Amino acid sequence: MNNNFFRIMKSKISIATLLLISSKSMFASDGKVLESSDFVGITFWLISMALVASTAFFFLERDRVAGKWKTSLTVSGLVTLVASTHYFYMRDVWITTGSTPTVYRYIDWLITVPLLMTEFYLILSAITAVSSGIFWRLLIGTLVMLVGGYVGEAGYANAWISFIVGMLGWAFIIYEVFAGEASKVSASHAPENVQKAFNTMRLIVTIGWAIYPIGYFVGYLTGSDPASSMATLNIIYNLADVLNKIAFGLIIWSVAVSESK
Repeated sequence: MNNNFFRIMKSKISIATLLLISSKSMFASDGKVLESSDFVGITFWLISMALVASTAFFFLERDRVAGKWKTSLTVSGLVTLVASTHYFYMRDVWITTGSTPTVYRYIDWLITVPLLMTEFYLILSAITAVSSGIFWRLLIGTLVMLVGGYVGEAGYANAWISFIVGMLGWAFIIYEVFAGEASKVSASHAPENVQKAFNTMRLIVTIGWAIYPIGYFVGYLTGSDPASSMATLNIIYNLADVLNKIAFGLIIWSVAVSESK
């Protein structure tokens, strides 16, 4: 018992140390500070620290759930850990230069969004045998959506064509979770708590993720200068990640705890 106790404590201390080192290593080094009137910078600070707290929470809560749910909570913690790291960089870039390079957000999304999509597969796998096709279809739809958006925003391809390609990838994901195999498995095999979590997760993918194409449309397809929309878009994107990353993970945590009792 003592060995198990010390092993758990060592794991928790390691997590806390990792998060502390990550946060302290990314402060701006040029002496600039956050201004009280910089609402974009304030949202960057809020979301970055909320992501750090969420990471610690998800990793530590793994001890409360059954073994079949631990992977889901680990993935939730990885999503918020990766996102918090990128938010520290974006926060400092904003405070220092007043701009946020598109590449930072897309590097974050290229890692975290596929991880979020695997959560649909993982929570279904925890309650029944599911086809690997669900995983691959969600992954492919995610990559099409992200690559389409990036090449348009970065100027590598026509903005309208890229927007359409990205929307098709998103539509493919929505079809899979509302009418495809993933939806059918949830409806036919999942207990009530898992079905509720699955339904809430797919609503987030529909409503919460709609913020990103709306931002793309306003910034790149209305004829306005993307730079002039940067402040508003950053606030919207930052607040959206509270729903799309933290709340998404909390839904999984909730069902994992309830199904482990």
